[in-house]
Amino acid sequence: MESDTLLHVCNFSTLFVCMVLKFPQIFVLMRAKSATGVSLNSLLLELLGFIVFVTYQMYYDYPPPTYLEYPILIAQDVILLLLILHYNGSLRHSLLYALVFVGGWRLLTVEKWIIDLAMSLCTFISASSKLAQLQCLWRSKDAGQVSALSWALATYTCTARIYTTTVTTGDTQVLVRFIAMTLLNLWVLLTVLYYQRHSSSSKKDD
Repeated sequence: MESDTLLHVCNFSTLFVCMVLKFPQIFVLMRAKSATGVSLNSLLLELLGFIVFVTYQMYYDYPPPTYLEYPILIAQDVILLLLILHYNGSLRHSLLYALVFVGGWRLLTVEKWIIDLAMSLCTFISASSKLAQLQCLWRSKDAGQVSALSWALATYTCTARIYTTTVTTGDTQVLVRFIAMTLLNLWVLLTVLYYQRHSSSSKKDD
C-alpha cells in the first residue's frame, strides 16, 4: 500500500512540476530579452530526446502516467526555442526546425527497429544536450539568463522517474537514461549556481 502511495505521489508530483518546469527559464529570457548562456544546440537535442522518448513509450503502450509530462515539456521547449531564435535574430529558421522534427517523429514509427534504435540512442542524445549546455556555460562564464530553478526541477523529476520506472516497467534503457539525466541535470544546476554566485561576488567587489 505504501509503495502504491509513493508511486502515485511521484507520478503526480512529476506531472505537476513538469507543467511549470520551463516557466522560470521562459520568464528569465523574456525579462532579459537575451539568450546569452542558454545553448540552442542543447535545447534542440533535448527536444529530440523528448520526442524519441515519448514516442517509444506510446509505441509499446507503457502506462500513460509514466510519460504524460513529456508532451507538456515538448510544448514548453517549443516556446523556449522560439524565444531563443527571436532574441538571436533567427526566427525565420523556426519553420525549418518544425519540418525536421515533425518529419523525424513520423519516421520513428515506420518500423519497429527504427524506434528501438532511436531509443537506444536517446540517452546519448539527451546527455549530449546537457553537455552542450555545460559547454555554453563554460565558454560564456555567464549564467545570468539561465534559470537555476528550472534545472533544479528537472533534477527532481528525473530522480522521481528512477523510482517510478523501477516499480512499473523495469525497462533498463529507460532506467539508465533517468539515472544519467539526474546526474547531468545536477551538474548543470551546480554549474549555474557557481557562475551566478561568482557573478554576484564580482558585482559586489566592483
